[in-house]
Amino acid sequence: MKPPFTTAAALGDAPHGFFGRRGGVSTGELASLNCGLGSGDDPALIAENRGRVADAVLPGAALAGLYQVHGNRCVIVDDASDLAARPEADALATRTPGILLSILTADCVPVLFADRDAGVVGAAHAGWKGAIAGVTDAALTAMENLGARRDRIAAAIGPCIGRASYEVDDGFVERFLSDDPANEHFFAAGRPGHALFDIAAYVAARLAAAGVGTVAIGGQDTCAEEDAYFSYRRACLRGETGYGRQLSVIGLVKPRTP
Repeated sequence: MKPPFTTAAALGDAPHGFFGRRGGVSTGELASLNCGLGSGDDPALIAENRGRVADAVLPGAALAGLYQVHGNRCVIVDDASDLAARPEADALATRTPGILLSILTADCVPVLFADRDAGVVGAAHAGWKGAIAGVTDAALTAMENLGARRDRIAAAIGPCIGRASYEVDDGFVERFLSDDPANEHFFAAGRPGHALFDIAAYVAARLAAAGVGTVAIGGQDTCAEEDAYFSYRRACLRGETGYGRQLSVIGLVKPRTP
C-alpha cells in the first residue's frame, strides 16, 4: 500500500510528492511514516518508510539526501555515486534521471523546483535561518548551472508550520526587519512581545523576487494538523522526547530505451 502524499499542479508531470506521517511502519510518537535518519527511530523502520516513499513516486529510484544544517549551501547530484554520502547542505539539484532528491522537514519549509523544458529539478530545506540566508537562491543558481532558466522554473512550497502556529519573539522579528524593513508584512500581531510569522509567504516572496516563473503554496500547517504531519514545535510544546520527519521528493523519469 502506497503512503498518501500531495502534489503541486505547478510542477506538472515531474515525479514528486510531499509526504506526511501516514502510511509507514514506525510506532509510538514517531508513527508512522517517519523518514528522519536522526530521529532515534529503528533504522530498519526508517529504511522501510523511505523505500515506500521512493516506490510511491518513482519506483526503482535512489533517494539522494543531505545532512541538513539550516544553511544556504546547495549540492549538485550528478550520478548515483553521489548518493553514498550525506553532505552538509540544505538544497540539491540534478539533471540526472532516476534519482529522487529528498528534503526532510518537521515544520520547516520544503521547496521543490522544476524546469521541465531543461530537465532540471531541485529541492530545498528552508528553515528560518536558511530562508533568510538565501538557501532558495542557492538552489536556483545551481539549477541555472545545470541549464535551467529562472523564468521557466516552477517552485512549490509544501507542508510547513502555518502563521497561526508560529509564534516568535520580538528579537526574531528584528532579525528580519534589519535584513529588510519590508519583511514586516510577514508578521502579524501576537501576545505582548511576540508576533506570528508566515514563513511560507516569506519564502514565496523571496522566490518571486528572485525571478521564479511560478510559485505555489500548499497551505498546510504541520503543527496544527497532528494526524497528517510531524511537527518539531508541537513535540516541544508537549514535552515529547522525540519527533518524526517527513519527506518531500522530486526527480526525473529515465528516458525509455528504444
